[in-house]
Amino acid sequence: MAEQRHPSPSTFAGHELSDLNPKKIALFGIVLTAVIIAALLVSYALFHLFYSTITRARPQPSPLSYSREPTPEPRLSVKPGDDLKAMRAEEDKMLNNYDWVDRDKGIVRIPIARAIEMLAQRGLPMRIQGGDAAAGAQQAPPRKEREQR
Repeated sequence: MAEQRHPSPSTFAGHELSDLNPKKIALFGIVLTAVIIAALLVSYALFHLFYSTITRARPQPSPLSYSREPTPEPRLSVKPGDDLKAMRAEEDKMLNNYDWVDRDKGIVRIPIARAIEMLAQRGLPMRIQGGDAAAGAQQAPPRKEREQR
């Protein structure tokens, strides 16, 4: 058998019979707002109290602590182009000018263009053909002499 369903009495009335009281809802909202504001004020007061307690107990910092510590190595270059230009200028100076390497021993740095010219005139040293290795390298004769042979 099928059950018979009987409608509840509230459906006949067309609305909820037990409404909420708007005064109680407003009072709850006001109390909730007051509790939140009180919690914020108490939290702010506690943080302020704890901070002032800690800062009073802390020793005064050393005047040396205000100086900035140097950055540890390797340091990043602020203007890498300037460093490269300075390095290239130094290299160009070494390659294109005369300078003493060791004045006591008479060792001089000469410009690279002049060194190439001198090498072209004198030639490279060459190994002795068929000789022993202990003899070492022998200076090649100048080109003019080689052409005459």
